[in-house]
Amino acid sequence: MSKIHTPAMEKIEKKNAKRKKPVRSTPGRESWKRFKRNPTALIGLGVVCFLILVAIFAPLIAPYDYQTQDYSVMMQKPGAEHWFGTDQFGRDIFSRIIYGTRYSLVIALFCTIAAFFTGGLLGIIAGYFGGRADTVIMRIMDIFQSIPMIMMAMCIVAVLGNGIPQLVAAIMFASMPTMARNNRAAILRVRGSDYIEASAAIGVGQLRMIAKHMIPNAVGVMIIYFVGFLAVSIMMMSSMSYIGVGLSAPTPEWGLILNDGKAYLTSAPYMMVFPALMIMITCFAFNLMGDGLRDAFDPRLK
Repeated sequence: MSKIHTPAMEKIEKKNAKRKKPVRSTPGRESWKRFKRNPTALIGLGVVCFLILVAIFAPLIAPYDYQTQDYSVMMQKPGAEHWFGTDQFGRDIFSRIIYGTRYSLVIALFCTIAAFFTGGLLGIIAGYFGGRADTVIMRIMDIFQSIPMIMMAMCIVAVLGNGIPQLVAAIMFASMPTMARNNRAAILRVRGSDYIEASAAIGVGQLRMIAKHMIPNAVGVMIIYFVGFLAVSIMMMSSMSYIGVGLSAPTPEWGLILNDGKAYLTSAPYMMVFPALMIMITCFAFNLMGDGLRDAFDPRLK
């Protein structure tokens, strides 16, 4: 028996056809699908999102103010009242670590953004123009890179003094050569592509070529470098604070908390164990996330 089509049934079929319309595939959606298939990358992303929430809601999570000193509970071991114990001034270590998430993540983000827009921009210019511009820029970067990153950052902080702006500037200049080299490599990967040659043949301007054609096609690799440098920035910031050339007390930064506890390593090891675990977990999460992004943006894995 043939099926009878009424106006009401035709409307329903049109609605169903619209709902079943396939979603347009884009490089971003394809990369996200590959990223979701990587369980370790999802773990890294989950930890990073959790740390961001901790940083946002730190005043609600921390049971005490990170500056409050209570000399009646000095050097108290971890327990129900103070989960991570207290330091030599009676300050709650758990609260200081929670607030330290704000400093570590935010400062690392600013350091990476600053390095990306200085060294990264120089790398893009060197990779696109090549020739003399490439030679001059990269030789200057080689001079900077001949000095170990941590040593250069320490020298800059020694000249500028302690403080968040000085620390951001120090890590930015120390990371600039590596960021320039990575972005240059990303641009060189797409510079010889057919669509770049076709755009040049029809007279596309240099600025438009870089902004509209080269950077969007190299942004996947740049994002991988960006996420990786977040972990590097956290490690450098914590290392500098640990040796006393980073942030100053009473800032609850993880490296500074480590510095406070190094004198009590044998009598109160918990003062160093918990901040060290936070640094390790955070950097490990960013590395897992970066590895997942590398696999997701790799066209050979499609």
